[in-house]
Amino acid sequence: MPYLDHIKACNRFDPARFRPFRIGRETVGWVKPDIALRLAAFVDVFQVDDDQVRLSDRLIDPDERTKAVARVVEALVAGGVLPKLRNEMYPVMAAWGAPICLRLDRAAVPLFGVLALGVHLNGYVGRGAAMKVWIGRRSLDKAVAPGKLDHIVAGGQPDGLGLMENLIKECAEEADIPPALAARSVAAGAVGYCLENEQGLRNDLLFCYDLELPADFVPRNTDGEVESFELMPIDALKKTLRETFDFKFNVPLVLLDFLIRHGQLLPDEEPDYLRLQAGLRQGPAYAFSL
Repeated sequence: MPYLDHIKACNRFDPARFRPFRIGRETVGWVKPDIALRLAAFVDVFQVDDDQVRLSDRLIDPDERTKAVARVVEALVAGGVLPKLRNEMYPVMAAWGAPICLRLDRAAVPLFGVLALGVHLNGYVGRGAAMKVWIGRRSLDKAVAPGKLDHIVAGGQPDGLGLMENLIKECAEEADIPPALAARSVAAGAVGYCLENEQGLRNDLLFCYDLELPADFVPRNTDGEVESFELMPIDALKKTLRETFDFKFNVPLVLLDFLIRHGQLLPDEEPDYLRLQAGLRQGPAYAFSL
């Protein structure tokens, strides 16, 4: 199968199946019609029309909006529309770098289709043909993609932490990477995608980091979210990406970006080279004009 299949699998979004979720003049997310009908019951918080869902214009302050929407989310959990709260707040914004409009519990992020941020770390050893990449296998009790292959470190971006600050925290929790070593991670861009699922919409922007690890470093999981780690040779990694869907659905995007940047996928060897580059940056996060 072509590498491009991983990108196609992460970009299945038909705007016609959703209503834009707007705060003021900004579109900050996308809501399914059945969820819009449920939100219509909360007339003090949402204005629901045939073509959009709007947060009430009476709610101006981000903290005021956060409290109002939190009451709705709690009611949706009580009604069985949402699973239990994650008690981790995500910032809601029209675009990366824009002001925060409100804060939303992580469990409700797909329901509203708002931009969700994450940090993913490519932890590697060696260079060129000798390069190997540390790969984790997700715990079997994970709610999402149990038992699938994953990065050595990856996590969602909560409110109140900087990207590097969050990455260092995740490094300690997921792979026992000391803070001083984790701080050597290099910001290497971002990938974006937009995927409809049962909960709503995964409208994600993943910030990519590279960390060349010492040859004698061995990761150790400390939070129970990883079953095991494997130091995978670069050719085996490429074969796994080319022939299987063994990785958690969004991880191949970050890995493909890594392979391109490190010269492990070459334009004269990969016919989809330009499609891969373009496909790694999709979704509303990249829908802007220069």
